[in-house]
Amino acid sequence: MLADPRRARQEALVRALEAEALDALLVTSRANIRYLTGFSGSAGLAVATRADVLLVTDFRYAEQARAEACAVARVEVDSTSVWERLFRDLPSLGALTWIGYEAAALAVKDAERLAQAGKAWRWKPTTDLVERLRAVKDPGEVAAIRAAAALASDALRATLARVRVGMSELEVTGLLEAELRRLGSEGHPFPTIVASGPRTALPHARSSRRTVAAGEWLLLDFGAQVDGYCADVTRTVVVGGRASERQRALYELVQGAPTTRIRSEQGFEIGRPSILDIEVDRAGAAITAVRVGGRCVSVGGGWLDL
Repeated sequence: MLADPRRARQEALVRALEAEALDALLVTSRANIRYLTGFSGSAGLAVATRADVLLVTDFRYAEQARAEACAVARVEVDSTSVWERLFRDLPSLGALTWIGYEAAALAVKDAERLAQAGKAWRWKPTTDLVERLRAVKDPGEVAAIRAAAALASDALRATLARVRVGMSELEVTGLLEAELRRLGSEGHPFPTIVASGPRTALPHARSSRRTVAAGEWLLLDFGAQVDGYCADVTRTVVVGGRASERQRALYELVQGAPTTRIRSEQGFEIGRPSILDIEVDRAGAAITAVRVGGRCVSVGGGWLDL
C-alpha cells in the first residue's frame, strides 16, 4: 500500500516550522488546506503543529470533511463559527506560543480576530511556507496535472467539432464548459475566454455576444481541474475555412515571439520579447515592431537589432 502523500507534506511543514522557530501554522488558504489535509470544501481553517493537524469546518461539510481528511487530521465541526471553534480548540493542541499565519491569505477582519480572540498566543506573519513545499510536485500531483491537460484537450476537440459560423462567443463558451464538465473537470480554474475576429487581439478578453464570421480567428483560453490540480490551455483556430497566408504568417510570428533573440548594437543578447510585446501597425498591414524593456525595435530577419 502506497504511503499517504499528505503525511510527507505535513512532516515537511514541521521542518519548515522548526526553521522559522514557530510552534504552529494557521492555514487559511483553501489550496494549502487541501494540499495538507485533502479537504476540498469552501469553509475551513487548519492548524498544523509539530505533532498534530487540526481541521475546523462548519456543519455543511461535516460528512465531507471527515471523509476527506480524518485519516491525516483531527476534524472538528461547528454549527456557528469556525473561528470561535478554532480558538476554543487551540489549547488542546498543547503548549503553543508562536503561531504563524499566512499573510497573503488572511483578511483584515480575520487578522483582527487574532489580535482579539487570539490574544493568548503570539502571531507571526509568514510567506509561502506551504507554497514552497507545493512547488515540488510528487508523482500523484504530476499525474493529476497531466490528466487535467488531457481532459482539456479532449474537451477542445469535442467543442471544435460543434462550432459553426454564426455562433456567438458565449455560445461557444457554453459548449466548451459543458464538455469540460461532461468529461470530469471539477470546475473552471478561471473564467473561460472565447474571443473572435478583432477581439482575439485583446490580451484577456471576456466572452461576448459577438457572432463568429467565416474565415475569422477564434481564440479559446480555458482550463480544467482534476483532484484540485489545473491545466491552462490556449488555442487559436480559423472558423469556416482554411487559414489565409497572412493569418498563417501572423500566427507563426506570434508563436515564435518568445524564442526570438534580441541583441544590442554591441552584439549582446539582451532578452526575449513576450507574445504581448508584439505590435501590429494600425492598418493591419504587417507586424512592425516588438517591445523589449520599454524600447521598440523593428522586425528584421532572425535577429532584432536595437
